[in-house]
Amino acid sequence: MKSWSLLIDPAPRRGAANMAVDEHLFSELGSKPGTTVRFYSWERPTASLGYSQNVAKVLDLASCRGYGVDVVRRITGGKLVLHWREVTYSVVSSDIEVFSETLAESYRLISLGLIRGLRKMGLQAQLAGSPTASYSKGNMPCFAHPARDEIEIDGRKIVGSAQKRAAGGFLQHGSIPLQDDEGLLSRISLARDQGEPLRRTSISEVLGREVHWRWAVDYLVKGMAEYFGVSFEPLTLNAEDEERIRCIQSRRYENEDWTMRGFGAPSIDFPGFG
Repeated sequence: MKSWSLLIDPAPRRGAANMAVDEHLFSELGSKPGTTVRFYSWERPTASLGYSQNVAKVLDLASCRGYGVDVVRRITGGKLVLHWREVTYSVVSSDIEVFSETLAESYRLISLGLIRGLRKMGLQAQLAGSPTASYSKGNMPCFAHPARDEIEIDGRKIVGSAQKRAAGGFLQHGSIPLQDDEGLLSRISLARDQGEPLRRTSISEVLGREVHWRWAVDYLVKGMAEYFGVSFEPLTLNAEDEERIRCIQSRRYENEDWTMRGFGAPSIDFPGFG
């Protein structure tokens, strides 16, 4: 049985810090195959932009300021996501024996692991098919429509994910809503003017009762362990890790040039990758 590292962040972090932790874990991948799974939460509402998104086309910055919503840009692709009352997960791995060398297959496998956990909660989750062309090419938020091999319940999206690959490994992270924050998302997204309803749902909505973060995390951990046939070893970030995270946070995610730029990003270099 393989052993993976498991980091359950003990306290919510600001958006810039959360993105810095994920990048730190990604940059720490070595030549030896290994996998770390992280679950975390957010100190305040945060809109995250995909790596290549033009902020001026997708986000109303004045509304973000007015509603107290932070803004960050991910190193992963994908579309606008509002993070708040949710479970957020990340997987970093260099183990191609488990996840293969392709984005599509590793994406599908992680979705299947998450589905196992969601079904343990009593949710009839399943893989989604291909999205419409208008969603794929447009500026609608991530949860406007399930993408291929994302996770849906009765045609409504329950998990939205994005991935970044580099030589020897990948980072995938994603949002699993606990509560419905569609109202706030509609106020900050410029796509609200397109008149298309969001096809999203949340764990609490489907179950018909309030669900707490740690309860959901425990089931997701069990589901991932069962699906992949692995055991988890707890991971704790030490003082050196936290210092590296602060450096990444300051250099990239608190840098307005990084967050607010438009399409056409410079290349990103990660220690340990070609």
